[in-house]
Amino acid sequence: MKITDIAISHHRLPMDPPFHASWDSRPRTHWDATIVRVTTDDGLVGIGSGDLMLGFEGHEHLFIGQDPLAIERHYRILANLSFHYGRCWPLDIALWDLAGKIAEQPCHKLLGGLSDRVRAYASSGTLRQPRQMAETARRFLEEGFPAMKVRFHRGDWHNDIEALEAIRDEVGDELTLMVDCNQGWRMPWDIAQPWSLKDAVEIARYLEDLDVYWMEEPLHRGDYDGMAALRQAVDLRIAGGEMTREPHEFRTLIQRGCLDVLQPDVALVGGITGLRRVGQMALEHGMIFTPHTWGNGVGLIANVHLVAGCTGAPFLEFPYDPPEWSLDRRDYMLAEPVTVDPEGWIVLSDRPGLGVELDEERLAATRL
Repeated sequence: MKITDIAISHHRLPMDPPFHASWDSRPRTHWDATIVRVTTDDGLVGIGSGDLMLGFEGHEHLFIGQDPLAIERHYRILANLSFHYGRCWPLDIALWDLAGKIAEQPCHKLLGGLSDRVRAYASSGTLRQPRQMAETARRFLEEGFPAMKVRFHRGDWHNDIEALEAIRDEVGDELTLMVDCNQGWRMPWDIAQPWSLKDAVEIARYLEDLDVYWMEEPLHRGDYDGMAALRQAVDLRIAGGEMTREPHEFRTLIQRGCLDVLQPDVALVGGITGLRRVGQMALEHGMIFTPHTWGNGVGLIANVHLVAGCTGAPFLEFPYDPPEWSLDRRDYMLAEPVTVDPEGWIVLSDRPGLGVELDEERLAATRL
């Protein structure tokens, strides 16, 4: 069996009303998706999605004519391409989906078969007023989520604390709470300075009083000394790594004691092939490995297969903040959105590969 074609398409869903992401000062009026399809001479098709695949054009010949199951070989080429160009890891996701279809097994079984499910936390994305945040938390609890991530970025962190306090007043200890400080990276047009170590320590004290499970990205992504010092200074867990570009950088984060929780995303770094080794390395050092998944349902389900199949996690991110960030918007490229069950679990099916199907009609209507 050989790879005969790699097709990449780009799609755009208009969003009215727009989505006001906490980490972006510009309202988002559309949601873009890049779809990767890998076809074999037997007619099987693997799908992936994530980053824009910038720089991949012109390199298709490095894969066409090759065995689709030579995943380690393909991973090494993708690592080279991602160094020289953009992040081309959606192709790795598509190759794993294809491998599952060839083997007639779901990816989580090919990855180790540890489990077929992961408990989800509802990952909010919009900055609401304290009363609205409390109502959102109550709704998440009623929908079965065991945990919720709250975004900071209201300008004055004291206002962020007020929103967090309102949630605790509403749901008590019924929800596990995480906080995303959004200090690790910025959008291209955002020139704000990240917090200092002393800022982060002061804020962490408040979070400890509110029994926050982890404090995510409280410092710039390159402040290794600061993260290590913060982790030693406070009792709550420090999380990060979602936008780290190279798999080897996680070794530095681990060896220098920067984090308690490692959060790489298969759609952004390493693909499934690279991150399964990062996940094992994290576990061997007593860390939590739970990927960032703030993308569409294809990337989300790929991360679920990785965690369920070979590492496990107490919680996995489930991007969900209706009405602005609904399942219909997030997963418009899929025939059926990725969902959680009434107890907050993402349960994987026994369908081969990733187990999801594209909505070809909607993709045709949104194609750029």
